Amino acid sequence: MKAEHTKERILSQALTLFSQKGYEAVSVEEIAAAVGIKAPSLYKHYKGKRDIFDHIVAHMNHQDAARAQALRLPQGTPSEAAARYAQAPLEQIRTYSRALFLHWTEEPFSAHFRRMLTLEQYRDPEMGRLYQHYLADGPIAYMTQLFRQMADSDAQARQLALAFYGPLYLLYSLSDGGWSREAVLAAVDGHIDRFAVELTDVAHR
Repeated sequence: MKAEHTKERILSQALTLFSQKGYEAVSVEEIAAAVGIKAPSLYKHYKGKRDIFDHIVAHMNHQDAARAQALRLPQGTPSEAAARYAQAPLEQIRTYSRALFLHWTEEPFSAHFRRMLTLEQYRDPEMGRLYQHYLADGPIAYMTQLFRQMADSDAQARQLALAFYGPLYLLYSLSDGGWSREAVLAAVDGHIDRFAVELTDVAHR
């Protein structure tokens, strides 16, 4: 049990350091010191810094799946999820969107993961791909599929996806930059409400 707790602390402390200084700038010795152990003891749990990073990504994927299940987020293929979203009331969609936003801004592991990728995306091709997958092209591609059922074309669906996700993406930075939690969440809710009106107009054209 203690060994498992140490493994988790290593991941948590390593990710915190990666999010503050960047992956390359952090040494195994620094991670061990943050955990309160010696470097040789760290190697009893992980092969090295790369192994720690791989476990961070695996943990992130597991956390995403668990969160989606807990919130009962629409799952399946994009087209299947789109059909379920289309049947969801606005309040439910607001709950989904708020939860996703808070996932990336307030859950410590997820928020540090996002900040690490933001720091490293231009320095490391793999980090850049992960950044695109989790925070840029991945969400846009998924939302494009969601909106395709109510749009006239792929181009219109992509524009809807950009219009919906763009402000949320910007609000990540505003949240990091010091906006209060109340102001950020009010902006999130306001954006969703305004966008719902636009979606209603699109659906009835």
